[in-house]
Parts: sequence; C-alpha cells; structure tokens
Amino acid sequence: MRHLLAAVAALSAPVAVAEPPVSAVRVSQLGLEPAAGQRIVVVTRAAGPVAWRVRDDAGRVVQRGVAPAARYAVDADEAVTAIELPRALAPGRYRVEAGGAVSRPVTVAARPFAPLLRDAMSFFYQQRAGVPILARYVQRPDLARPAGHLGETARCFAGVDERGLRWPGCAARYDVVGGWYDAGDRGKYVVNAGISVWMMLDAWERAPAFDLLRDGALALPEARNGVPDVLDEARYEIEWMLRMQLPDGARAIVATPDGRAARTIAAGGMAWHKLGDTVWAPVPIRVEDDHGTRALYPPSTAATLNLAAVAAQAARLWRDIDPAFAARCRAAALSAFAAARREPAVFAEPRFTGSGAYEDAALDDEFFWAAAEIAATTGDPDALRMVERSPFARVSSVATPGWATTGAAGTIAILRHPAAFPPALVTAQRRALLASADAYLSDDARQPYRYPAAPGATQWGSNGDLLSRAVVLGTAWDLTHRAAYRGAARDALDYVLGRNPLDRSYVSGIGARPMRFPHHRFWGAGIDARFPAPPPGALSGGPNSSAMTDPVARTMVGKCRPQTCWRDDARAYSQNEVAINWNAALIWVAAFLDETRGR
Repeated sequence: MRHLLAAVAALSAPVAVAEPPVSAVRVSQLGLEPAAGQRIVVVTRAAGPVAWRVRDDAGRVVQRGVAPAARYAVDADEAVTAIELPRALAPGRYRVEAGGAVSRPVTVAARPFAPLLRDAMSFFYQQRAGVPILARYVQRPDLARPAGHLGETARCFAGVDERGLRWPGCAARYDVVGGWYDAGDRGKYVVNAGISVWMMLDAWERAPAFDLLRDGALALPEARNGVPDVLDEARYEIEWMLRMQLPDGARAIVATPDGRAARTIAAGGMAWHKLGDTVWAPVPIRVEDDHGTRALYPPSTAATLNLAAVAAQAARLWRDIDPAFAARCRAAALSAFAAARREPAVFAEPRFTGSGAYEDAALDDEFFWAAAEIAATTGDPDALRMVERSPFARVSSVATPGWATTGAAGTIAILRHPAAFPPALVTAQRRALLASADAYLSDDARQPYRYPAAPGATQWGSNGDLLSRAVVLGTAWDLTHRAAYRGAARDALDYVLGRNPLDRSYVSGIGARPMRFPHHRFWGAGIDARFPAPPPGALSGGPNSSAMTDPVARTMVGKCRPQTCWRDDARAYSQNEVAINWNAALIWVAAFLDETRGR
C-alpha cells in the first residue's frame, strides 16, 4: 500500500468533475435512520445558541429547536454546533435550516445502511484475482474486466533487496492463485487478509440470521448455493491464504535477526508473508496489461499467526456447512500455530520494493488472537493455557483492531464463546473491551463534530481506524445493549459519510460529494478517462496528517489541519487509497447498524 514516490511522480493531474459546493450543514450524505438522536453539525460564526428547524419536502416545519453555542474544532479550524434531533423523522426527504444555512436534501429511510452494505461487499468481489469480474455482478458494465493473474504461480524472491542483501530464490513454483488484491496495488498480503477476513466472518458470527448476509442476498457467482453469501466471499480469500502455507518439510530463506544476512529455517506450516510485484506497477494499468514479475516474499511469524487465527475461525464456522473444508482449515490452523511457536520471531521488514511491507515486530497480540481462536474452536488445553498466560489476558483496555493490533480480535473471540474459557478470563476481557468503548464515548463527546476518535494528528487509513473503533463499540452494544455505544458507532459511520469538516462522503458513489478518484490500478478515471470510475461502496483511507509521503500530500504539509489533510486525487496514495481492511470495517459497521435498527 505504501507506494514509492517514483511510482507516481510522472502521473498527470486528475480529471476535474463538477460537484455541489461545500455546505455549512454537515450530515451523513447516505441519510438518517427514522429514530431520535440523529446528529447534524452546522458550521457557524454565531456567538450564542443557534436556532434550527427541519422542513419536509412540502416545506412544512416538522421539528425545530435550539442548538448549543458553537465549539471550536481545532482539528478543522472552524466553529461548529451539533443538532440532535429530539424525535424520529418519518421516512422521506427534508432540509435542515440553521444559522442562516440550508442543507442539501436529507433522506430518512427505514434501512439506510442496507444499500451501503451491499455496495461495500461488492468491493471484495471486484478485488478478486484469478477470475473474470462479470458485468452481471457489478454496478456498471465498465467495471467488468478479465481475470487478473489467472492460474498464478510464483517463486520466492531472487535478487538484491533495498538493504543490499542478496536473496538466492528457490527452484519450486507455488500455486498462489485467487484471493483479493489488497488495495490500490495488486499485492496479496496474508497479514492484511487476516484482519479483513476476521471482520467479515465476525459480522456473520455475531448475527448469523441477518438477512443481508444470507444466501442470495448479494450479487455473487456463488449466490444461492446454500451457503451465506458473506461466507462465500470470505472463503475466496481463505482458500488463497491456505495456498500461502508452506508444506510440511519445506525449508525457506529468511533474514537473520539483525537483517544483515540470510539463513535457512524449517518452514513447514509457516505462511509466506506476501505475494507482490518486484517493482511498483504504473497507475493505472489494466489487469490484461499487467505482466510485471511477481514473487513470494519470506515467510513471517505474523503471517503464520494470521493464518492460524483465521483458519481456526473458519473451521468453527464451516463445521456444519462444509465439514471437509472445516477439517482442512483446522489442520492448517494447528500446523501454522505449531510453526509460529517453533519460529516465534521471524519478522517482515520494509526491505523490498513493489509491494507494502506490513511489518510488525510485536507479536504477543497475534499469538493471543490465534490461541483464542484455536481454543474457541477446538478446546485445545495448550492453546487455552497460552491465552491465560498472555499479557493480553490482563490488559485494562483493548487496542483498536487492525492488521498490526490484533489483540481485540482475540478478546472478541473469547466474548463470542465464553463457555470455552474460564469465567475470570471472560470477565476480565469484557471489562477491557468496555473500558475501550467507554474511552471512545469520551472521545466522541470531546469532538465538536461528534465522532469517536481522539483529537490530534490523523494517520494513514484514519477512516478505517475510526470504523474499527466502531467495531469495538458495536461489540460493547452486543454485551450491554447500552444505546450510547450504538449511537457512537453510528457517529463513526456518519462521519465517513459526510458529517465531517470537508463535507465529504469518503465512500465512492454515496452522497452528493463522494470520493471519486481513489488510488487504484483499475478504477483510474482520475488519471486516465479510458479507465472506469470506482464502483459505489469503496472507502477512502481518509485524512492523514502524520505520513504525508505522496506527491499530493507533500504539497499540503503545514497547510492543513489534521481533519482536512485529504485530497480526492488518484495520486494521493497516503490519503485516498482503498484497502480490504478498511472496507471490512465498513461492512461490519453497516451490517451491525442495519441488524440492530429499532433497538
């Protein structure tokens, strides 16, 4: 994902497309639920309270009130007040008037998150490698394309890396067909696959009867095969992850702990860290023209533990759906877990060009997650002991789930399956998760724009991180049914859908001012009009004030506030790329909010 400047320096400016001007009334551009408590933010210079009213399509005033005096949003450099609707609005179209400003039409719908969920799930189908993307399953004909990397096999990397270490390569070719392209690039990474698949599977595991994830609910080739569609999509990636596992008896070359030399290890059961290009591919480029050399990169303990965790989770979920597949996943999980324990410190490093590093040198959280999933699935006493002895068994709060911070996934596995774990452990994990959810509520209250993130610098993938916080909040609601947790999760989604300082829906195809020009190899209309615009449902990484490395972001250094360091520009890979982990959080939150509507 972290593209080098050289890969994009020669790109032309994005195509200009007219869009509505910025409004002083900031609201989810998807629409609102027909429930009390919906929030709308208004930019104002008023010194005191701000009167507001809501008019229906016929111009009748249906609600009115007075919002509190504005607060200064330091991360946006503007003063705003927040309206909280005291009563539910009936489904329909409305306008909000406040402080002399009038909103664009605001839609209230019985199930506003349902179409978003379907589009966000389609993102994964359209990221599939190894199969053609067919017009009958996508939103527009121009989104169809031939198969990318059909029948793909690869050898391990041979050559000199960016730190001067020579890798000899290997004679064998490995079958690595399928899976999802990770982001705007066409790399495939076990680590990011892990957290993405976990979120998708957890969305189903928390509500297996949910109608929008059932068989036949989504536009997929596998629809109506007797298996929930969300599991069909997840399995496409899981099958690739299983192919990334080295066979028993395999040996592989990895870097020495100091990174200065290569060494050979017994690698049976481990997972290759990634499959990627040996040099960055140009942007954009069609899959049928993308013939760059690709390679497998050294196995890592992190990738191996991601495989162990997801395979154990899959073994549990497919146990009654497809026992043979479940048995294969269980065997892979146990083999990977044993391999990770044998080689607990094989780390990925940012030493290869052409693909992202996904480096992580702190793996206690991955061991905790994998052990928790294995214990929940198999009852293995050794895995259970590892969970109990982990430092993550004693944390006072959980970190936001992400590819480098997977402890919360282990916590949620424990809380989904409390009977598999000692009561004291379950109580401690519940306490830790609720402590984080309460901290997010405090963050939400501190933010004038009302969203559950701490003030200050924004990072790469800030929108994905925000929605991952909403996963914690949603799980807290599952445990307590406390309305505030669901409200803050909705705040997070409302933020990415337009209730933000840029009046921008960061989801393509959603709202009056959606993201249009993601950094993506195929959805490249922002650079070359011969390529398609993105499909609806792709989430932009979002504002990034802390790692402004691309040529667009570099021009903004020192000139933007944290929540405004974003540009809808295909060259802005540090701010406007898309990725499977961010969209996985989007589908989890959309599914949660729709499934819990009215509660």
